[in-house]
Amino acid sequence: MNSELAISLAGVGKCYPVGGQPVRRMIDLLLGRRAAADGFWAVRDIDLQVRRGEAIGIVGHNGAGKSTLLQMVAGTLTASAGTRQVNGRIAALLELGAGFNPEFSGRENVYLTAAVSGLSRAEITGRFDDIVAFSGVQEFIDRPVKTYSSGMLVRLAFSIAAHVDPDILIIDEALSVGDGEFARRSFDRIMQFREAGKTLLFCSHSLYQIEALCDRAIWLDHGRLKMEGAPASVTMAYDAALNAKARAELGRPEQAPALPIAPSEPVAAAGASSGRIKAVRLNDEQFDSGVSDWIAEIEFISDPHLPDPSVAVIILTADGRVVT
Repeated sequence: MNSELAISLAGVGKCYPVGGQPVRRMIDLLLGRRAAADGFWAVRDIDLQVRRGEAIGIVGHNGAGKSTLLQMVAGTLTASAGTRQVNGRIAALLELGAGFNPEFSGRENVYLTAAVSGLSRAEITGRFDDIVAFSGVQEFIDRPVKTYSSGMLVRLAFSIAAHVDPDILIIDEALSVGDGEFARRSFDRIMQFREAGKTLLFCSHSLYQIEALCDRAIWLDHGRLKMEGAPASVTMAYDAALNAKARAELGRPEQAPALPIAPSEPVAAAGASSGRIKAVRLNDEQFDSGVSDWIAEIEFISDPHLPDPSVAVIILTADGRVVT
């Protein structure tokens, strides 16, 4: 394997048998036979090379094979075809709570998970306080993790992954469970990880994060590599496909007509030390991929003694995903 590469995949695929006799499947499993060619291929014919220090974003609809691919890279899932080569220690944040024993306490799971990642007990002990402090679960660290909320689980799992000092960090959408404060801190930690020259595989439905974090992006569609390239190009193409699908499902035309700017309705004046929005008028409520002109008029009334108001805008896709 080229020493400049962190990950090399050649013709990698994962096939799950469909139907067949249970006894036959058990025999195939015991004899180490690979899945039958007529099974369901969750991932197929993936060729991918990731350089050391590179950040790769992965996009695709639910069921496209993203998680399966990341599990094969992490080594928690055996490929049915192709070859996988990895150069360096891996820390993976995959399914929520994956690798945790629900009956063990948070403390015990820290030692267990970090040990699986290759740390000695002395190394884990030396980093334990930092792991717990970053996760924010100090009060619950000696309770069974089966009593943890989903947010607590992902905070602890990310904190462990971030502190085992991996060469390759794999994140599969798990950060979407955390709260806003944790999302900010974890994003900052990932940026530090990048600046240290480590390798990142990042799967997310947040196209903004893919563009902000990654050097390159790939688009998986029905288990196959559909597109690879600059993050902005890949996310734009993927988003265009999602929008076309959403329009087709909603029975909307390909191009949504611009909406006329509606007149505002009269609103009572604001009282002292108060303010309110009177009306919001848009020339178009839907975007297409590419460059678009979009005009928003926001009319407000406010006590002039108050500080100047600020305006925040959230842009959503047709199916409710936050773009920015």
